[in-house]
Amino acid sequence: MKQLALDLNQNQSFAYQAFFKPDFKVEPCLHSSLGVLFEQDCLTILENIEDRVADVIFADPPFNLGKNYGQKSDDLRSDDEYLSWCFSWIKECCRILKLGGSFFLYNLPKWNIILGNQLMQNGLDFRHWISVNVKSSMPIPGRLYPSHYSLLYYSKGKPNVFRRIRTPIEVCRHCGKEIKDYGGHRKFMNPLGVNLTDVWNDIPPVRHWKFKSPKRKTNQLSTKLLERVIQMSSLPGNLIIDPFGGSGTTYAVCEVTGRNWIGMEIENCDVIVERLTDHSLCYHKNTDYVES
Repeated sequence: MKQLALDLNQNQSFAYQAFFKPDFKVEPCLHSSLGVLFEQDCLTILENIEDRVADVIFADPPFNLGKNYGQKSDDLRSDDEYLSWCFSWIKECCRILKLGGSFFLYNLPKWNIILGNQLMQNGLDFRHWISVNVKSSMPIPGRLYPSHYSLLYYSKGKPNVFRRIRTPIEVCRHCGKEIKDYGGHRKFMNPLGVNLTDVWNDIPPVRHWKFKSPKRKTNQLSTKLLERVIQMSSLPGNLIIDPFGGSGTTYAVCEVTGRNWIGMEIENCDVIVERLTDHSLCYHKNTDYVES
């Protein structure tokens, strides 16, 4: 892919070289004032990043469901092969995470049960198993209807940044009245909203084409999910690393919220470049209140 040297915010380009080992020579396919994108396998890039530089890592790897991401990807491996591959990039991500940094891993519960233990084996501390309620599949005979994805939240020691998030009190979409009475203590509720829980029922699925590129037909994450994660765990100017660029949602949210970022994607980087340069895709509405 042709290299692009883009200044998306009309400012000085992000000096990403300081975060890489001296002999790193891979040229980016996109370079903005806040971040940099490489069209490379994630391990090639992660192995060349210096120790303890990332404030936040967000990883949304392929789920090993046999989806066709392109000729460079293999999303149908044996369980042992898939887990071995995951252990490899998790080890690198834990190495490059700062003390006090946060690690978020989005995957199926089937895999995150095992991968969560691997995060602990690499020295991280468990904080939350977040259930993201998104009904995107059909019922499976003989099993409960799978309606949530797992978002693991770990940190390397006590988090340097943890910002409290409040969400609006839920109301009925038909009558507009509040759904819960909060045990008769409604008058004592914080007017800014309720404390965010570890069950997220308000993350919309990305189905409408105004939110995603028609060039990438596989699942894409809501900007609301990434904005919540980034606002909760980082401050403007912090470094966010996402080893699986996908459609570029993480990087787009970083650009909007003023975070530095390092991204990589082995397939379809043109989709990410287009997203970050033509600004044609919409963002999901987010009514979170973030306490400073």
